[in-house]
Amino acid sequence: MRIGILGGSFDPPHNGHLALARAALEHLALDEVLFVPVARNPLKRFRPSKASHRLEMVRLMIEGEPQMAVSDLEIRRGGKSYAVDSLIELNMARPADYWFLLGADALKDFASWKQPERLLHLCRIAVALRPGQELEPVLRAVPAELRSMVDLVPMPPLDISSTDLRDKLSSGKAIARWVPAQVAAYISENHLYGS
Repeated sequence: MRIGILGGSFDPPHNGHLALARAALEHLALDEVLFVPVARNPLKRFRPSKASHRLEMVRLMIEGEPQMAVSDLEIRRGGKSYAVDSLIELNMARPADYWFLLGADALKDFASWKQPERLLHLCRIAVALRPGQELEPVLRAVPAELRSMVDLVPMPPLDISSTDLRDKLSSGKAIARWVPAQVAAYISENHLYGS
């Protein structure tokens, strides 16, 4: 079994997350992409929305995507969420070949992650570049001897982030073009982000 893990706050989840999951499924010949919302990202200062909202938005986003699933693994564990802890748990519960999926901006901080070398013994890293980014400077965050564990996932450029979407929503702007309709409806119905 070949499984991609896509972690993050998903606050809110958006079409860029879906595009990365679809590109990884195709390019890496994965059997599944598992979305794993964090309880708390140790590298970010902002307080995310309630976990129940973020989990439900991811569930709504991947409806109709048979090769995608969501896990509350990190939310159940609570506290700061670390990729290495999740991969240890996943490898014990469900042995497979794992890829940790992320954008190049997240890979830049890789050296500051908890036990990055151990993580690369548990999985490969699959990285998608944002528009205008090049892989070589991004790879410098990974120890030279481990760079062979990093795969590039080509995907169409989608310059969108959850931070931008939260800013748009708090300003009363529409976000329908960047999120699935069911996610936009959920945000509106639950008055999230000042919508």
